[in-house]
Amino acid sequence: MKIAIEAQRIFRPDKHGMDFVALETIRELQKRNDGNEYYIIVAPGADRCLEESANLSIVEVACPTYPLWEQTALPLAVKRLGADLLHCTSNTAPLCCPVPLVLTLHDIIYLEPRLHRSPSLYQEMGWHYRRLTVPRILKKCRKIITVSHFERNRIREALNIPADRITTIYNGCNKHFRPMDDIDMQVVNRYIPQKDFLFFLGNTDPKKNAARVLKAYRLYLEQSSVKRPLLIADLTESRIDSLLQQEGIGNALKQHLYYPGYIRNADLATLYNAAFAFLYPSLRESFGIPLVEAMACGTPVITGNTSSMPEVGGPGILAIDPCRPEEIARAVLRLENEDTLYRRQRKYGLLRARQFSWEKTADELIQVYRSLFK
Repeated sequence: MKIAIEAQRIFRPDKHGMDFVALETIRELQKRNDGNEYYIIVAPGADRCLEESANLSIVEVACPTYPLWEQTALPLAVKRLGADLLHCTSNTAPLCCPVPLVLTLHDIIYLEPRLHRSPSLYQEMGWHYRRLTVPRILKKCRKIITVSHFERNRIREALNIPADRITTIYNGCNKHFRPMDDIDMQVVNRYIPQKDFLFFLGNTDPKKNAARVLKAYRLYLEQSSVKRPLLIADLTESRIDSLLQQEGIGNALKQHLYYPGYIRNADLATLYNAAFAFLYPSLRESFGIPLVEAMACGTPVITGNTSSMPEVGGPGILAIDPCRPEEIARAVLRLENEDTLYRRQRKYGLLRARQFSWEKTADELIQVYRSLFK
């Protein structure tokens, strides 16, 4: 088969969740001698993180806006290539596609009620774009892939999708996320002066629950004799100041906070290893790759007891109600004060993370491709 794969954003320097899912899956497909030709359609970018090979070609398509790129330039490129199918990897796809369409629908959060607007204009426009296009696109998909059984059930219920048109393929975990005997403190010190800190991957998306994490951290500081600093990824100082003011927390907390902004994926494994614990108490996740990455590094994880997180984390994960800051703080204090619990969570996470690999993800994706051409 000639398979076109949309991976529009993988060449951008500041990649996020769906970009890494697409990139890691494509790299695994590239390793296989399965007779398929893969055409990866991307937007031009500075981080050329993928190279061509005998079975894989990169097709760069430039366009001034994302909707125009997806709705016009992408289907034209697919038609020129003479592809047998198009796989769109990041929730949306062309409304008019010249070949059979496979869509990876990571979540339908944008179709669910929300408490307030996104603080970022880019995220707000993306929210409206997905609400407008996705319900119409799904009717035209030959196959819909999602990343957890929780999300599969949500999509089926919300959009009345027949069971045979939607399947679950779990995300994987890169092998460089592993326990390290020697932690490179030069990498750690780019972001925070010491190890054994608390680590939180937040961003401006309300589902990441940053405000309650800051409340929980204040409660933790009041009760802990250690008072570990908190490393916060993907939040600016102005956004943190806004949250502290919004929640009436006060600026005294800031002396314990480190907020370097975007953290390079190449540095994440070192930071997970250097952290005492990883905080992932999201309100809503369709999968939660950072949860698996932290476990694969042997770092105890505190996560939410909602959506896909108990499914991915498994029965032994330390899960709390993410709407209750006191529960988040209590879980951190338990890890700090109960050595047996800490060692148990470390061992459990290492075993659980082994169940997720990009090799398995690619194997199951190839089966989906083949099923369309039997």
